[in-house]
Amino acid sequence: MRLGIIGLAQAGKTTVFEALTGNLAEGAHKGESRIGTIRVPDERIDILSRLYTPRKTIYATVAYFLPGVPGGAREGGGREQSPWQQTRDCDALIHVVRNFSGYGFEAPRPAADVAALDQELILADLVVVEKRLERLELDQKRGKKADPEEAALLKACHDQLEKELPLRESPALAAAPQLRGFAFLSAKPLLVLFNNEDDDDAFPASAGPLQRENGMVMRAKLEHELVQMSAAEAAEFLAEFDIAESAMDRVIKKSYDLLGLISFFTVGEDEVRAWTVRRATAALDAAEVIHSDIKKGFIRAEVLAYQDLMAAGSYAAARKQGTVRLEGKTYEMRDGDIVNFRFNL
Repeated sequence: MRLGIIGLAQAGKTTVFEALTGNLAEGAHKGESRIGTIRVPDERIDILSRLYTPRKTIYATVAYFLPGVPGGAREGGGREQSPWQQTRDCDALIHVVRNFSGYGFEAPRPAADVAALDQELILADLVVVEKRLERLELDQKRGKKADPEEAALLKACHDQLEKELPLRESPALAAAPQLRGFAFLSAKPLLVLFNNEDDDDAFPASAGPLQRENGMVMRAKLEHELVQMSAAEAAEFLAEFDIAESAMDRVIKKSYDLLGLISFFTVGEDEVRAWTVRRATAALDAAEVIHSDIKKGFIRAEVLAYQDLMAAGSYAAARKQGTVRLEGKTYEMRDGDIVNFRFNL
């Protein structure tokens, strides 16, 4: 999973990136792109690892990408030179919105900033759609047959974008397989992250219901200090500022919800490992995440729910209790499933 961090100038994107990843760069060049890959905290993996004492324990990971600003481009430029173009290969976007004041800053206007960046994404996608439609029209004049379904979908995108509406507001259109290669920015799931003052943990009054549902508040400056502390100092700091859990944990949870992701596990003496798939992924497709050969030779999935293993105390006891199940290709994976794929090549 890869999430791009975007936002208008001086919103605190670098502070958020460093607070989430712990990837601190003294004197980093402003134009640099940066990426930080972190382990997804999961208590279930910790417990499974203690139970199986494997040679390796592998957690799921998430990558946060902070696009640099190309020479001569301005942040939020909206066209080809916009740094947001670099996030087209990201699975989702995090829009950092300034909700703090300070010397030299205008008063924060979070609702207006959310709308302004949305328009940048919409404009960037509109440019892509119009170029492709022009190409299809030119090909048609030259006698080359166009894919009518692609053309119809692109026209639907054009209509939506012309109304200044992001493509994510039409889920079926945003998820159309024929449009996947365009990687439209306004089609990506978006987490709005309000970057607040140190003493303010509330949503801005102007935040609408949708922004509250698909958004969160972060005191980035405080969280940035947190990642530079020892474990003992961090615990004391969290208590002092009444922070229940770190921003990293909260953003990861929100990201998983936003993308509809779950984790399943494979266990054994060699390895305990977390795998990430979308909710309701078929067992056959989950097998491919591990290795394409497992999908090719798929026979059955032996499945045990994590909670059932904890209740039984061991895999053998769970088998005796009848909670270990054999599932077929179409079984929809659930969060916390412990799976052993049976296959034959």
